[in-house]
Amino acid sequence: MTNAEISDKGAAAEQGAPEKVPSKRDAIKTKGAPKAKKGAKAAKPKNAGKARRVRTPKHAMEGRSNKKAEVLAMIKRAKGTTLAEITEATGWQAHTVRGLVSILGSKGGEKIDSSKNAASEHTYRIAK
Repeated sequence: MTNAEISDKGAAAEQGAPEKVPSKRDAIKTKGAPKAKKGAKAAKPKNAGKARRVRTPKHAMEGRSNKKAEVLAMIKRAKGTTLAEITEATGWQAHTVRGLVSILGSKGGEKIDSSKNAASEHTYRIAK
């Protein structure tokens, strides 16, 4: 570049010639340029809104009984027990109790006798 060309550019700048405005593409190409954040939402942690399961220490569970053993003890009574009595004692639904009785009969090694009375109540007892 010659001195004449440099002075011509300076003269053009003095006359109010528009300067080159950087485009968005130039800003992206420039290293270290901060990128615009989309939206003004606050960042949420990944676990936000999810309930955490709290583990109960073993010493706190010592007072709890084993429901399976409780049901087995009820079935071993001389009269046996009804489905309604088991659901009331355990808080389980009827299909859960029937499933447990089925497992006790097949895998538990117990022979369980099931009968239905006139009021359509199922009674379970250990067969002898």
